[in-house]
Amino acid sequence: MSPPTGTGRSASNTSTSTSTSTSSGPGSGTGKLAAGTGGGGPTRLTSGLRGFGHFFAFCLDALRGLVRRPFQVREFVQQAWFISSVSILPAALVAIPFGAVIALQLGSLVRQLGAQSFTGATSVLAVVREASPIVTALIIAGAGGSAICADLGARKIREELDAMEVLGIDPVHRLVAPRIVAAALVAALLNGLVSVVGVAGGYFFNVVMQGGTPGAYLASFQALGQLSDLAVGEVKAVLFGAVAALVASYHGMTAKGGPKGVGDAVNQSVVLTFMLLFALNFVITAVYFQLVPQRGM
Repeated sequence: MSPPTGTGRSASNTSTSTSTSTSSGPGSGTGKLAAGTGGGGPTRLTSGLRGFGHFFAFCLDALRGLVRRPFQVREFVQQAWFISSVSILPAALVAIPFGAVIALQLGSLVRQLGAQSFTGATSVLAVVREASPIVTALIIAGAGGSAICADLGARKIREELDAMEVLGIDPVHRLVAPRIVAAALVAALLNGLVSVVGVAGGYFFNVVMQGGTPGAYLASFQALGQLSDLAVGEVKAVLFGAVAALVASYHGMTAKGGPKGVGDAVNQSVVLTFMLLFALNFVITAVYFQLVPQRGM
């Protein structure tokens, strides 16, 4: 006689639960955890190298788009006006305390060394060589670069960039190349403004607050300063502006995940731009001091 139906079902359920508990035992969970832990390091390294490769390829495409014709003059003018409108006032306001702090610190230091007559040279050279390009880079990356990244990221999540590619329009040539040229040009012009404001602020604080001599302030700068100091500051500003636009454009065009992804892309672009700019500034300064001989008294 065959067993009752309920007994057969309970037996099969018992065997199924036993096999399930056996398969999901400590050994299986440990194996999965070990597999996940073991692949974490190489996966991060591989993704980092892949991201660097994509960014390098994007930079090559952007440089190629700079020489392609026709150049998007209207887009360039609009972007240059926008970047300058959001950067001029913050740069001028930031340059004043930069110049003042440099003048105060160096003025106190050279007074302790008994070389107060060289305050003008040290202050002006510090502003023109280092402070002015750094301030320009921070403003361009923080104000202009974040706006570029947000704009391109919004176009990306609305699939406008994909629509342009379907129509046969290269987004890099159409949108990225004009922004790079605009950021570089505005950075060069902004660097001159920041230099003038920073030197004027340093002169005021050194002469008025520290009792320095105006004639000695200007004479020491003319004795030690040279035209290459201004030239290297302008070169730094141009490179910093181009790098800021490249990083912002790349993160904007690769944004994903909706509006939250655009916000994350803007944050990443600003942080990465700051890191690259400080590293690039160190390299340019080291090369400059090796190639250009400095004046002496």
